[in-house]
Amino acid sequence: MEIDDYETVLAWSRDKLFCSSNGWEQNRDEQEVYRWWEACVNKPSDDFMRKGIEYKDELIGYTDLAYIKDQTAELGIAIGASHYWGKGIGLEASRRIMEYGSKKFGIKLYRAETSEYNISSRKMLEKLGYKEVGREGQEEYRDREGQLIQYEYKIANDKNV
Repeated sequence: MEIDDYETVLAWSRDKLFCSSNGWEQNRDEQEVYRWWEACVNKPSDDFMRKGIEYKDELIGYTDLAYIKDQTAELGIAIGASHYWGKGIGLEASRRIMEYGSKKFGIKLYRAETSEYNISSRKMLEKLGYKEVGREGQEEYRDREGQLIQYEYKIANDKNV
């Protein structure tokens, strides 16, 4: 991810489907989006990591590891270029960030959550081996208020991601 990717990220912030799918406010002020992106690129945190997803030499999204502590982290992913949705790119990017997190941070327990209405995300998590562990909270997804579903993925001591 580079600051020069700002125009791409700004385009995501103008995409109604992307925004309603990822909890982004649509048509945010350009300077606000720029400050947010600049912080993503230039201000790393000890308990948060974001990596860009590139496909065909284009930034199309990002993966996150958040709340990194005590060999646990929360997985997050967003594909900004919606014409790439449903092609398995998010699944592969999630696998790679989990492999990276396990090697770099020793993560053994991954958590994730998504809306009950985000069927694609739910299927992706299940393909990765995540198991549903709870249903707490509400979230708006594509203009529908729905139940949040929590997932976990545990790495066995003798198994890699």
